[in-house]
Amino acid sequence: MAERPPAVVHPPSPTGGQRVTVRGQIASLAYGAVDLREFQRRAGLDPDEVVLDDAALIEWRGGGPDVWM
Repeated sequence: MAERPPAVVHPPSPTGGQRVTVRGQIASLAYGAVDLREFQRRAGLDPDEVVLDDAALIEWRGGGPDVWM
C-alpha cells in the first residue's frame, strides 16, 4: 500500500481558508502558500525543499497550489 503524503490541504471553508493537516494532526487554516509552508516547518518538514505540487508531500483536496480562497 502506498504511503499517504504527510500534509493534506482540505477544500476551502465557507468562511475562508483551507484546513491543513500534517501527519494526521490539524495544523490550522491556511490562507495561502506562506501559511502552508509555516505549518510544514512546525511539523519538522523543510519548507524550502517542499514543492507545493509534489503529490508525494501534499495531498490537495478541492483545488491545488494555485487555488486559495
